[in-house]
Amino acid sequence: MPDGPSGAHTLPAPRPVTPTTVLAAELIELCDRLADAGVADDVLAAARRSRDLATGLDEYVAACTSPETSELAGLTRRTQGHDWDADAHTVPLEQEMLSGHVEGRFLEFLVHMAGARRILELGMFTGYSALAMAQAAGPGARVVASEIDARVAAFAQESFAEAGVADRIDVLVGPADDTLRELAGHAERGGIEPFDLVFIDADKAGYGRYLDRLLESSLLAPHAVIAVDNTLMQGQPYRDGTPVTENGRAIAAFNAAVADDDRVEQVLVPIRDGVTLIRRAGTRSS
Repeated sequence: MPDGPSGAHTLPAPRPVTPTTVLAAELIELCDRLADAGVADDVLAAARRSRDLATGLDEYVAACTSPETSELAGLTRRTQGHDWDADAHTVPLEQEMLSGHVEGRFLEFLVHMAGARRILELGMFTGYSALAMAQAAGPGARVVASEIDARVAAFAQESFAEAGVADRIDVLVGPADDTLRELAGHAERGGIEPFDLVFIDADKAGYGRYLDRLLESSLLAPHAVIAVDNTLMQGQPYRDGTPVTENGRAIAAFNAAVADDDRVEQVLVPIRDGVTLIRRAGTRSS
């Protein structure tokens, strides 16, 4: 990795992983090609306006969103500065998997609006979302976070300890399927209280199984909200003529299944890479 002017390592820029950043990157390339091709000035100007509309969106949204806490900002720097290719991991890891500032604030709002005191997360990575929700829920709340990779779980726990919220977050290491099965068993026996909020950000092929297990178990409080990440998957589920990855196919299938599931009500929010909010159908606030 090359050194910057001060001698410190220069961190690689995050790659485009959301519909808006993918769109922005393609429009930047398109404008460069149109300029090289010598197209008419009015055509190039229109393309550049489209480029600027896409490239400026995320920065403006972030600027209009309350700043992240110092603890979350520190976790962002740790995650971005870590070489995720240096060690062997259970699954491929990269800095782009971080939930980040705006989505973190979105999850905090969900915690506040739902009055969530019991929170479950499937797929923790370095712990940004778990930390954000634990800070929002406050003392006495409980976040149960599942992570398949032991090394990245330890990485997250260091940040939880530094932030002073380690006592609010229980980290369970292992596949999300195993975690849900174990928790569902405890819930059936009355060993744990149901969850007010669930955040799913684990392996995309498992999303349908996780939703089914949640809906068919005693893990959800009566007015629980389930938030599912990456449900736009870089635009793959709705873009024609673009290569579709295994994750893209899994998300498209999940979205279609949820849309046809009369057990639930849902809304897909186009924040970052898409977050779908789900609750049991017919749920009403008291």
